[in-house]
Amino acid sequence: MTALDERPRTPRRGPTGALGGRITGQELVLIGVIAGLWLVLGLATDTFFQAGTLGNLAYVVAPIALVGIGMTVVIASGGIDVSVGSAVTVVTVIVAKLVRDQGASFAVALLVAVGAGALLGLTNGLLISLGRVHAIIITFGTLNLFRFIALRIFDSEQVAGVPGTLAFLGGGGAGRTWNVPHAFLLMLLLAAITWWFMRNTPSGRHYYAMGGDRAAARLAGVNVRRQEILAYVLTGVLVGLASTVIIGGGGLIGQNVGVGMELQVIAAVVIGGTSIMGGRGTVLGTVLGALLVGTVSSGVTILHWPSQLTSLFVGVFILVAVGTDVLRERARRRA
Repeated sequence: MTALDERPRTPRRGPTGALGGRITGQELVLIGVIAGLWLVLGLATDTFFQAGTLGNLAYVVAPIALVGIGMTVVIASGGIDVSVGSAVTVVTVIVAKLVRDQGASFAVALLVAVGAGALLGLTNGLLISLGRVHAIIITFGTLNLFRFIALRIFDSEQVAGVPGTLAFLGGGGAGRTWNVPHAFLLMLLLAAITWWFMRNTPSGRHYYAMGGDRAAARLAGVNVRRQEILAYVLTGVLVGLASTVIIGGGGLIGQNVGVGMELQVIAAVVIGGTSIMGGRGTVLGTVLGALLVGTVSSGVTILHWPSQLTSLFVGVFILVAVGTDVLRERARRRA
């Protein structure tokens, strides 16, 4: 038996375990809440269940869920990244100017977006791993650093006249098949791959071990530093993909792009059941959490309610999710 097997917070297999193959109780609750909200919105409006409305909802959810996939890995391993919104701003303005001013092709724009995002993620990973400072401190610093870099690239101007080079991933007609956004399909594919990786590979399971007890994971032979860096690089790659989705519509890119996105992403991950203390979480839960956040935002808009209510509702969901996680952790420690 290894030290990893003896750690006090071993992820459990089963319906509520980090590695469980079945849907967890929290995911079932989320499915029920989302279904209830959809039913209410369908009864309250004549347009919610129209293909166009649901397609728009899927498009809005896609970039949040994409970044949320990487954030799930980061938080499950015991870290956090509050700089993703500013990273989206940096990548978006770089790629938007590239396709507008240099006429970059779809493939070049995609590669640059993924590469730039990976570089920003690598920066976070190296600073956190080598500096041995808590991730929230480092990424709060890079949040402001990345925002400064983005504003310098914007040069106090919006990026207008962005062509539809990335329209295949946008929300318009060219970005949909049977009214389903390609960005949403891409997100589902990557979510499925990450779910399989986290559940069925040693490297994936190491992230849960790190979140459960980092010292024990290190003693068991897990290369904690490498795994940590890779988690932030993965998040950066997904930030790059999310940025191409945002640019996909073409037109105008404002300086406020990405602002507050980190809160939406973290909300989706936490609401989806990933423990903020690490050691537990699923990508499926994150996708459902992103869908709930998107549904609340769309519902408030459709019902013409004050936009501030979106923050209120999402905040309540976060408090309930975190409170449930804390109570569940206390119950496990008493058992």
